[in-house]
Amino acid sequence: MIRAKICGITHVGDALAAARVGADAIGLVFYEKSPRAVSVSQAREILQALPPFVSSVGLFVNADPAGIERVLDDCPLDTLQFHGDETPDFCRRFGRPYLKALRVSGEEDLRRPVDDYFDAQGLLLDCAVAGHWGGSGQSFAWWKLPDLGKPLILAGGLRADNVQEAIRVACPYAVDVSSGVEQSPGIKDHDKMVQFMAQLQGF
Repeated sequence: MIRAKICGITHVGDALAAARVGADAIGLVFYEKSPRAVSVSQAREILQALPPFVSSVGLFVNADPAGIERVLDDCPLDTLQFHGDETPDFCRRFGRPYLKALRVSGEEDLRRPVDDYFDAQGLLLDCAVAGHWGGSGQSFAWWKLPDLGKPLILAGGLRADNVQEAIRVACPYAVDVSSGVEQSPGIKDHDKMVQFMAQLQGF
């Protein structure tokens, strides 16, 4: 069964709605330039309301280590997701499970990162868009993802009307959606979340 993360959650109500529709994880963005950024206090409130068995992922972009540590002091995140130019040593210094996001255009973008980030829980593949660290809402040309011994998570431009095709072509371990289930940046559309998750049935 394919897993799903709904990212860019900024409100308790949206987190609870994501859990109700069957999301395996929610993503909280700790990148202040993002329209989906949350403060530590917002994140804490969301995490306190989150029901059991829904994982929390904190997204960071070239963040200061001390800043990440301050977030972790107050927010019991399950997994860290690094979306910038973070080195493998940087990603593993916090002693937490982590995902490394890669901005890709083809299979050649995967070989070295799989070796470099050998201890990552998984690699998240997003569309390479100039000036964006993710959340652009654009997709790349999907291809059959290779078996590299590590979970590969598909992101970038996924919506209810294209996620089945993306899964059939790429065969990822999981999918990650943000803008595809929104009313506006950071505000989720609960009907779109229902429709998106319904498309994952049977995979």
